[in-house]
Amino acid sequence: MDHAALGAALADVVAIPVTPFTEDGGIDRDAHRTLVRRLLDGGVRTLTPNGNTGEFYTLTPQERRTAMELTAAEADGRAVIVAGVGHDVPTAVAAARHAQEHGARMVMVHQPVHPYVSQDGWLDYHRAVADAVPELGVVPYIRNAGLSGERLAALGEACPNVIGVKYAVPDAARFAAFARDAGLDRFVWVAGLAELYAPAYFACGATGFTSGLVNVAPAVSRAMLDALRAGDYPAAMRVWEHVRRLEDLRAADNSAHNVSVVKEALHALGLCRRDVRSPASELPGALRAEVADIVKGWDI
Repeated sequence: MDHAALGAALADVVAIPVTPFTEDGGIDRDAHRTLVRRLLDGGVRTLTPNGNTGEFYTLTPQERRTAMELTAAEADGRAVIVAGVGHDVPTAVAAARHAQEHGARMVMVHQPVHPYVSQDGWLDYHRAVADAVPELGVVPYIRNAGLSGERLAALGEACPNVIGVKYAVPDAARFAAFARDAGLDRFVWVAGLAELYAPAYFACGATGFTSGLVNVAPAVSRAMLDALRAGDYPAAMRVWEHVRRLEDLRAADNSAHNVSVVKEALHALGLCRRDVRSPASELPGALRAEVADIVKGWDI
């Protein structure tokens, strides 16, 4: 495992591709290939199939495998694949091994969905996945504000292939403390709440950020990354202001329309259908018009 190369891939815009659907509800393979190709042509070099923007939790096991395979085939070495895995431990391990067979270099482990998650249990879960695929880089996706940095440090000590962290707790001060308690230099820190949180998290030690917005406008997300890499926070905040309304629509009502807004924007551009799966729902008419109006003014 080339830790430096994998770390560089995380210190970038980590794109979370959408999963487009056909009229009869299946994965639209042609649209999927088109959208991934568009990301690649837009300069994206790190892709996470089966992330939350890809509606991970609504896909069947076979659909998750299909999304992984379609992404890897279209990327064909042009991007590093960080495959999303999760659910129970055997399912996560099987998905990680499948991703490895199809060219993934890393896996992003979704925050465990369970009403009773202990800190020791969190460590055991991630260690089981990491130990099963020692040749892959492993990136925990942390949404649990109660998890301690010391627990992540213990995971890193036990599993050298845990090389990065997608941190998605909406609290920059907590992130700064957590990263330092876990080991600021031990892991590559990825701001897991996209463009609106990226400037604050970069100021605290992040070097990459995930994005669903990048599906709509790769150049916009790349512009923010370029500004943050240069330490030009005024320029980064100009991008922040540019995307704020669309991202606010995604975040409203506890992120109820997080994916719906992205798919609506892609639909307005003629790139895929607006369909999302329950428990998400399509945007109401007034918001559809607003999203279409927003993207008309962007350099896409």
